[in-house]
Amino acid sequence: MRSARVWAGVFGVEQAVVEDVEFDPVESVLVARVRVRRGARQRCPHCRRRCPGYDAGVRRRWRALDVGVVRAVIEADAPRVSCPEHGVVVAAVPWARHGAGHTRAFDQVVAWLAVHAAKSAVAQLMRISWRTVGAIVARVWADTGAVVDRFEGLRRIGIDEVSYKKGHRYLTVVVDHDSGRLVWAAPGKSAATLNGFFDLLGPERAAKITQVSADGADWITTVIRRRCPNAVRCADPFHVVAWATDAVDRVRRQAWNEATGRGAGRRGVAVGAARQLKNTRWALWKNPENLTDAQQAKLAWIAKTHPRLHRAWALKEGLRLVFTLAKTSPAAVEALDRWIGWARRSRIDVFIDLQRRVSRHRDQIIAVIEHGLSNGRIESVNAKIRLLTRMAFGFHSPDALIALAMLSLGGHRPQLPRR
Repeated sequence: MRSARVWAGVFGVEQAVVEDVEFDPVESVLVARVRVRRGARQRCPHCRRRCPGYDAGVRRRWRALDVGVVRAVIEADAPRVSCPEHGVVVAAVPWARHGAGHTRAFDQVVAWLAVHAAKSAVAQLMRISWRTVGAIVARVWADTGAVVDRFEGLRRIGIDEVSYKKGHRYLTVVVDHDSGRLVWAAPGKSAATLNGFFDLLGPERAAKITQVSADGADWITTVIRRRCPNAVRCADPFHVVAWATDAVDRVRRQAWNEATGRGAGRRGVAVGAARQLKNTRWALWKNPENLTDAQQAKLAWIAKTHPRLHRAWALKEGLRLVFTLAKTSPAAVEALDRWIGWARRSRIDVFIDLQRRVSRHRDQIIAVIEHGLSNGRIESVNAKIRLLTRMAFGFHSPDALIALAMLSLGGHRPQLPRR
């Protein structure tokens, strides 16, 4: 085997001829001087059409994978061509993406490491900055997303938002319930953001979606009604029960304010019964089967001393029981209607307001009971995105974070070169 072919395999260059390899002692880098083969020359990097030459351009270098412990680069001419569609552009080279300063093999290894390893390890091993990792991940996902069909076979989807930065910065994410894959994400939390997903999906595929799970956000409901005419909208049970949990906490705070005298405009002190009431949050929030002995005793104390607060807790548990019954009993819909009537007669303002909210979303809650769909999968994906957000701290834009999330959770993880 000729040495030129060996070096071409070592540096991972395709459709190119290695003319010379030497060590640059000034920059401590191994330099491979190459030229593009005749059949791959003078091509537009966008449409790959062969184009007439414009000028000789400049000589450029691309960072390649290290050879042993030595940094390596590819050096070659970068002439410009005149494309009838894209104008004057730098001609494509087969070993690197257009506009990139790294070879494809280098990009692929960095993307694989970003998915599997900590950011400090990736930056140190590859000897690049963390922002450069973000740019590489975005490039790799742009290529991957262009050749895979993320929306093929979508029937049941979950929609939610997840915070990725302080200052109310959110990503809207869409997950496939059947495969558990993240299929789309974009910065923002609004109807306009979600419309961007359906613009990509198209009306024909949108019409094939049968069920959509989400929280009670009105902007999601509005878009689903307009863009998914055949989909059944399912309210997420976790969020519905969370409404009741929040209502219980508001009743608890009201009772504590009354016990300390703060409700009369005075600045009270938590002593005696008020101090005991202050420490009841977890006894009221947790599911009864998960309470400790001390928390069970606290709940029994509430039943004796604060019947209104205990009634609020019972209402919360009654709403949770509706979704528990939905798994085993056909009486869940009747239980929901009975709960609405109970909350309406409870004489607790926050639960009277809550039953109005539940009544507005009654059809969506019944859809959950009938189809058994929840946002459990999407909450799992959101938890992983939060972890990736910590890993991606320092990325220049949310696009790099989205690219990392799609590579990690979208079912199309990068592969190592020649593996």
